[in-house]
Amino acid sequence: MRLGVIDGRAVVVRGDRAADVRWASKGRLPVDPMLLLANWARLREWAAGLPDGAYDIPVDPTALGAPVPRPRQVFAIALNYPPHAAEAGFTPPDEPLVFTKFPACVTGPHTTVALPHGKVDWELELVAVIGQDTYRVSEDRAWEAVAGLTVGQDLSERVTQLRGKPAQFSLGKSFPGFGPTGPVLVTPDEFDDPHDLEITGLLNGEAVQHDRTKSMIFPVPELVARLSSVVPLFPGDLIFTGTPAGVGNRMNPPRYLTADDELVSRIEGIGEIRQRFTAVHP
Repeated sequence: MRLGVIDGRAVVVRGDRAADVRWASKGRLPVDPMLLLANWARLREWAAGLPDGAYDIPVDPTALGAPVPRPRQVFAIALNYPPHAAEAGFTPPDEPLVFTKFPACVTGPHTTVALPHGKVDWELELVAVIGQDTYRVSEDRAWEAVAGLTVGQDLSERVTQLRGKPAQFSLGKSFPGFGPTGPVLVTPDEFDDPHDLEITGLLNGEAVQHDRTKSMIFPVPELVARLSSVVPLFPGDLIFTGTPAGVGNRMNPPRYLTADDELVSRIEGIGEIRQRFTAVHP
């Protein structure tokens, strides 16, 4: 199943058509995607029986919103791909390095971002979405807690991120628009192998990041198990699982986002998100 959001309403997407969940269910299911995530098993069962005729809404990719518009918690993982750890000058970590992006930064897949002052960088990431209350789940059962996967960008203003000793990450990664996600949430059963997806980032049409998610040091089930061993996870929580090599501040010379840049982030089997950038916000 592929869950999208159009004009704030949850839709099930098939190809270039969609079914409005509330209309197609005759009001038995809610329109709010956050409420649907809290009733995920019921939605999955209902969507499996949707007839072709229910998909009566043309999908304009630019009209899609964030598939999870109001997450309660947003976790993010640093240095989860060995080549990215190497380019940053670190050895691969033995434990997940966890920070947060504040939920107010979460936006949809096609957005325009006003650049703040500083040095704004890109970080393409696979995002796992939690689909049920989860606490102390074992790794071998962790996929059961995942509603689906989506594409995300962990946009980062490096001056704010790295200010202070020790540095603190979360504010520099939470400016308005710094958490674009989408285009849809895709359930794990839609993939031949949800552990191994091609991930590609392009800046103005040039590939700057490329890897496969099987390269992650800590894959999705391990992240869910480790996080839930400490804190309860709730339906709609997001886990940004880390970025491959190729971020701008590790280029020689460094390359940061500027006005009129276009960033495209793609993950196999999910789709792409697209951000444009405007001049520095006053």
